[in-house]
Formats: sequence, structure tokens, C-alpha cells
Amino acid sequence: MLQSVISSLNSNKIVLASGSPRRKTILQNHVGLKFEVIPSTFEENIDKSLPPIDYVRETAKQKALEVAQRLCIGKGSPDLIISADTVVTQDNQIFEKPKDREDAYNMLMRFSGRKHSVCTGVTLVCPATSTVFTGSKVNGFENMLITQFHESTDVMMTTLTPEIVNAYIDTGECMDKAGGYGVQAIGASIVEGIYGDYYNVMGFPLHRFCKELLEIYNKQ
Repeated sequence: MLQSVISSLNSNKIVLASGSPRRKTILQNHVGLKFEVIPSTFEENIDKSLPPIDYVRETAKQKALEVAQRLCIGKGSPDLIISADTVVTQDNQIFEKPKDREDAYNMLMRFSGRKHSVCTGVTLVCPATSTVFTGSKVNGFENMLITQFHESTDVMMTTLTPEIVNAYIDTGECMDKAGGYGVQAIGASIVEGIYGDYYNVMGFPLHRFCKELLEIYNKQ
């Protein structure tokens, strides 16, 4: 989708404000984007009583702004900063990465035989002086332009037994993933169906990102 502009995009200095290996792989392998990885140090302390969409949008925004402030948008600074935050939600409750084995077990058993949603918020930040990218002004950050969006995907989990869940937790795969499972690996075997963007379940809404990036990219 970005093939017509990817060469021009890659002539800019782009930063991914995330240490997620899955987001890095998606952007490199499926978009062909060239970027530097500089993870955000923002403490993810947003109120989890917020609606999940508001939560991921605000967390992604704060991650991007933290990196933008640290890199001092200006001469020699990035032309574009990309950040994202992903949570799993069910019954309006937010599930992030499990704190421990018990937390992972409780999450997976709660999802057993039911649908849940994966929601990702994405923020794109560029200098206000940019002639390549566009966006909206950020209150308190007059030198930056920002674009925000989110994507939700429904996932149907198969009916699980304690034996299946414990054996899956033993693989170690679940501990660094929102909701306690990874759909791109062994966790795919416990997912019956995905309704929406598969890559969003991995942690980054590929199609929506490409669509939004095309819209904010000014073809010169």
C-alpha cells in the first residue's frame, strides 16, 4: 500500500518509540520501512478505569511525546516518531501483560470459550515545521504535530482446560504479551477465530497504519 512512496518515506529520519520485536518485524518486513528503534521511557500509569480505546490512545500519545521531548524536535531530530500501545479487553476491563504465572492463568481461563477484543492506539508525531508530514498541533507542544488513531479486533478463544493453560504457560511465551498469549506463535493454536486485522492482534494495525500514513504524507 505504501510502495509508491516508500523510497521517499525512507529518505526521512523515522523513529519507532517501541521496543516490541513484533512491531519492528511488522514495519520492516511488511511495510519495508527504515527506522531507528528508541523505546519510550514513559511510565505507563494511565488510569485503567478509562474506556480501553481512550486508554491506548492516551498511552501511545504519551509514549510518543516522551521520545519527542527527549530527542528535542528541531534540527537533526526525527522527521517522524511512531508509537503504539496494545491491550486486550473483555467486559470493559483492560488486560495488559501478565504480572506473573497466576495472572496469566487467570487471564486465559477468563477468555476461554469467549470473545475478547485487542485494541491498539497509534500516535504519529512530527515537527511542526515539517514539509513532508502533516498533523494537528499538540497543546503545550507547539513545535510538534500529532496524528492519532486506533484499531480494535475481536478474537474468539477456544474452550481451555487447566491442563492446556498450564502447559501453554510453561512455554514462557505468554509473559511478555498483552492478554497472556501470542497469536503469531504457539498461542495461535488456542484461537478459534479472528475478526478484523490479524496484525493488530500481534500488536500493530498494519493496514490502518499504512492508510493513515498515506493521508498525512504530503506528496511533493
